[in-house]
Amino acid sequence: MYTEGNAKDLYHDARGPILRVFWGGFVINGEEHSETEKGRVGKGKDIFLLGEKVRRWKEREGHCLKKSMIERVYEEKVEVLILGIGISSAIEVPDKVKEDIEKHGIQELIVAPTPAACRMYNQCYHEGKKVALLAHGTC
Repeated sequence: MYTEGNAKDLYHDARGPILRVFWGGFVINGEEHSETEKGRVGKGKDIFLLGEKVRRWKEREGHCLKKSMIERVYEEKVEVLILGIGISSAIEVPDKVKEDIEKHGIQELIVAPTPAACRMYNQCYHEGKKVALLAHGTC
């Protein structure tokens, strides 16, 4: 069980639900989700977070977001969608994807480097908003 941050943290928040972000992974509600040389830990380095429920963002591939990579979010009727586009912001979010998100009634879209996206997720979560996070843990 995770209790506090370390020097390799790119983001740390003891309140959670996202407790830590580090290159290649996350600690959410005390559980690690990452990729190592030995394979995936928890849900891996690409996550879909809704409330406190972590799922694998299995649709993410490459560094250009496609509509098909986010469709699962539409079923959840969220107010805010936060896209963590990688530690170094390597994932591109084309305008057509942003337009599709708006078309599906999501009131607010936030696109940010993954550590900042996680900070914003925690903030929205504690404000009581229905928020979802799709985040890439590397690049």
